[in-house]
Amino acid sequence: MTKYIYYKKATAIKKKALSLQSKTAIGTDIMSQSKSGNNSIQMKAYVFTGQGAQFSGMGKELYENSPIAKEYFEKANTILGFRITDIMFNGSDEELRQTKVTQPAVFLHSVISALSTGDEFTPDMVAGHSLGELSALTAAGALTFEDGLKLVYKRALAMQKACEMQESTMAAILGLDDNTVEEICKEISSKGNIVVAANYNSPGQVVISGSTEGVNEACEALKAAGAKRTLPLSVGGAFHSPIMQPAKEELEAAIMETSFKTPRCPVYQNVDAKPHTDPEEIKANLIAQLTAPVRWTGTITNMINDGALEFIECGPGNVQQGLIKKIKAAIGA
Repeated sequence: MTKYIYYKKATAIKKKALSLQSKTAIGTDIMSQSKSGNNSIQMKAYVFTGQGAQFSGMGKELYENSPIAKEYFEKANTILGFRITDIMFNGSDEELRQTKVTQPAVFLHSVISALSTGDEFTPDMVAGHSLGELSALTAAGALTFEDGLKLVYKRALAMQKACEMQESTMAAILGLDDNTVEEICKEISSKGNIVVAANYNSPGQVVISGSTEGVNEACEALKAAGAKRTLPLSVGGAFHSPIMQPAKEELEAAIMETSFKTPRCPVYQNVDAKPHTDPEEIKANLIAQLTAPVRWTGTITNMINDGALEFIECGPGNVQQGLIKKIKAAIGA
């Protein structure tokens, strides 16, 4: 885990009062703050990364140095029916790029890095980027480790199947406002080539998703509209777009059959960037997520407004640190 800490002045009295509150009370406070705009309480937020952060060797150091982590990894090998740790620790980049491998691998690295710290894992709120939402839900106790991993694997297989049904891709757009990206995507989609805004990562950074032809056409139009850069992404397909509808339907059945509990703290979900603790709301949002955009800028903004003082990133890499820094600067936090 890596930390990105926002320092603010806090009195000793406030810190002592916060430490005496139960997690349930804190969760209630966050939910009420989110509605009222009161951000007087300063808390710790854990964020979980998504697909794309994988690398060969991920999780190996954790496996070798933590008996608890090793136990979780071996449990995962048993649940999946193959030794995913062999691919994580020694696999090629090509092997790790396969959606059916990438998603459970990033999930395991993220969740195990949090849970292996034991009592040191003390979130007041959590959020996860795309795939990371399932990691956040599992770490926060809404899902058991086994159920979380099984859902991630089913999600990965369903998404890979959907990707194989139509040639599709994604691209990052840098230096344009959200409205311009949305309008150009809407115009191109109206002509028959699907392309939508899929990830609102930070101010000036939006990822688009859709048919390969639609994304390529959008990149040209967006450059003409003033985008600083358009970067094609090395992904398996058009995640968070209508092209994922078959995967959404398949995953919905799996989610409805899975038991969800009330998490230990609010989970800020991708579809609306708001905190949730009700299991039924969480399930509905998780289903909608596959074809809806990831509202990460809104998520981090709301977490900061609701009192997040310290952000701890769980998972491979440190992409979220950079995004959070940009979001914080944009809102003057």
